[in-house]
Amino acid sequence: MRKICIINGPNLNLTGKRETAIYGESSFDELIPALRAEHPDAEIDYFQSNIEGEIIDKIQQAGFSADGIILNAGAYTHTSIGIGDAIKAISSPVIEVHMSNVWARETYRHQSYISPAASGVIAGFGFGSYRLALLQLLGR
Repeated sequence: MRKICIINGPNLNLTGKRETAIYGESSFDELIPALRAEHPDAEIDYFQSNIEGEIIDKIQQAGFSADGIILNAGAYTHTSIGIGDAIKAISSPVIEVHMSNVWARETYRHQSYISPAASGVIAGFGFGSYRLALLQLLGR
């Protein structure tokens, strides 16, 4: 059974309530069970934190045992050298995801400290970004 860890950063716990025109009206409480049902042959771990150090700790914890990590670092994408360094330190592949097309938004969102260390980037497809990343990590 393939082990995949989904890690979300700040404010993603408010998905479904926050800026619904950008992020939609569904929540991760709906997405994660759906992904588990769609991929019963995968063990999908989910973690969300608004705290940078906790995200780094989770990357380090999962980064040597998971078959892959799906990471949406939220605003930390554009500010956290520490998260980028954590990705460089682990052996598990990491796919950076974003629900919105960050390049069609404010210019400060165009810079990512995650992308240079990630295996790839998927953006702009809402929850579909997570589904695409999961398919890639599962080799489908």
